[in-house]
Amino acid sequence: MNPVVETNTSFAPPAVPRGGSLATEAAAMPAAIGTGLDAAVPARPAPVGTCDESLFDHLAWVYILFRERIFRDDTDRIAEALWPDLRPEPGERLMELGCGPGFYSCGLAARFPEVSVLGVDRSPRQLDWARNKAHKQQLANCRFERDNVLRLTHGDDSFDGVIAARLFTVLPDQERAIAEMYRVLRPGGRCVIAEPRYAFWASLPLLAMWLIARVTRMKTDCREPGKAVVLSPAEFENLFATQTWRSVETWQDGRYQYARCEKD
Repeated sequence: MNPVVETNTSFAPPAVPRGGSLATEAAAMPAAIGTGLDAAVPARPAPVGTCDESLFDHLAWVYILFRERIFRDDTDRIAEALWPDLRPEPGERLMELGCGPGFYSCGLAARFPEVSVLGVDRSPRQLDWARNKAHKQQLANCRFERDNVLRLTHGDDSFDGVIAARLFTVLPDQERAIAEMYRVLRPGGRCVIAEPRYAFWASLPLLAMWLIARVTRMKTDCREPGKAVVLSPAEFENLFATQTWRSVETWQDGRYQYARCEKD
């Protein structure tokens, strides 16, 4: 069995907004994580999308810790899928859906200063971190805004590229998200998606957040599911058949599966 840690990344996080640090907050993480998970996770979490409370706000540091220190860094894979020659046109517009703490938005903006990057997410706390990261790195070509990936406020054909990573694990309507990606992409634009393949590994951040919420008696009527949603390779591939793409390519690599779609 592979170890939990997928890769180590040198992408150092900036100071935590609103005080504190990852190290300080992580030190308070209960040692019980990894035991008693079934008892800690609510048997019937609130249906996704029916509650405005979010674990990604209340326990933002937990997900940030996983994203910054544990999850695989797919920046190179995403860049090569978007731009095979790694030479985007100056002024290209790239949107990241469910950007969280801005890991990929900031990484791609730093690597390709000629590209304008917008990260969107529902979580104000995640966006606080993302904006702070962009500010610390002086990324004038990277910005963030709050938006709903199922009802984006941007117009049709607004972006040259769209990316999403680990978005479908907590999303109630993947087909609608794909439809929104297709809508905001210009003709000839590409979207690149990276999703986990195995439910246990994909669920670790959710399990940790639900456990901490229970141990600390935090409010637990949050909208997130108790476990991550993971699509089989066939389900993942069929998801993209809901739109009339010019081309669709899917593949697997380790614990992740990927898709690259080009709009007709």
